[in-house]
Amino acid sequence: MSAIPRRSAIARLGGFYAASFLVTGIQLPFWPVWLTGRGLSAREIAALFAAAIWVKVVATPAIGALADRLGRRRAMMVVLAGIAWLGYASLWRAYDFATLLCLTLIAGVAQSALMPLGDSITLAAVRRDGLDYGRIRVWGSISFIFAAMASGTLLSRTGAPNPDGNTVLLFVLAASAILLLACLAIPAPPREPGDGNGRSALAGMVANRRFWSFVITAAALQASHQVYYGFGTLYWRSLGFSDAVIGCLWAEGVLAEIVLFWQSSRLLTRLGPLGLMALGGAAGILRWGLAGLVPGLLPAVALQLLHALTFGAAHLGAMNFLSSTVPPGASASAQALYSGTSAGIGSGIVMFGAGALYASYGGHAYLFMALLSALGLAGVIHLARQTRPSSHLPQV
Repeated sequence: MSAIPRRSAIARLGGFYAASFLVTGIQLPFWPVWLTGRGLSAREIAALFAAAIWVKVVATPAIGALADRLGRRRAMMVVLAGIAWLGYASLWRAYDFATLLCLTLIAGVAQSALMPLGDSITLAAVRRDGLDYGRIRVWGSISFIFAAMASGTLLSRTGAPNPDGNTVLLFVLAASAILLLACLAIPAPPREPGDGNGRSALAGMVANRRFWSFVITAAALQASHQVYYGFGTLYWRSLGFSDAVIGCLWAEGVLAEIVLFWQSSRLLTRLGPLGLMALGGAAGILRWGLAGLVPGLLPAVALQLLHALTFGAAHLGAMNFLSSTVPPGASASAQALYSGTSAGIGSGIVMFGAGALYASYGGHAYLFMALLSALGLAGVIHLARQTRPSSHLPQV
């Protein structure tokens, strides 16, 4: 990283997050709608999403460990981005559930494995060169806003998606091609002490109780978003909101998140990683507790502001917790293990149930997400009480 100018490193790392969330900004609001156009029911959509998440439990840690052993994180990211693009391209003429499931697993797992590898490279630069993680990651949020608003507006004007349309998929393919280019441009990190010890790093993480307490806590906080991620757009459509308004609502939540990321250093100094995670849990109880009980545009606008805390604060707290407790040489393994188990097991189980909950209760399904936020808040309190030196993660 030191071989290239500091500004160039920041721009390239920021470009990776921007490209990653260009894809996500299209998928999160409108991928369920595209799947509905393919004839899938709410339960089938939830099953498809859940299966993709569960596969990460095995695939993501294995990819992270391999990246640490080879010390070729950028090269692996380029390969994964290429696989993801090919997977999405193959969906163009896919209609039956089995084909959609298979191709979604290939594309989704390859794409999702990029983020922990990118985070490991970025956090290494944060430790070594004093970069600000929040102000690099913020470009992903800005990109998400652009993607959500632009795709929502274009879909409103074209009347897409329709049962035979591929407009949303076309947007995803274009964004995935940009992501591949961004992976080619990301700075290649130097090999750090400990590279090549992925197996011992994973063994150390698996044996550490505090790490698993952290994973369960972070999983609960992030899994509380699954009704929102999977069915937020469909719920807002049921309230009569247009696609353009829905795109703006998604963008609003991330705009609030941008403000938090920009002030991340100050907040981290004042609250610490666990304080940020606790803030996310408390905000989730309020946000999800009211989301389905107070329908309407004005309540939706107000509650979307809390995304800065339910996702932004919880994510920043989790990243800084890992960065402060895991040695550089094991960063890809730790990031991947955290991502695979937290997002895979936690969010996968919840997403599987989210379809049934939404089908049965509609917007009231959000109340179950408030319970998960409460569980996450309780987990943060438990972590804060584990102050014995022996409870810290092993420096493998």
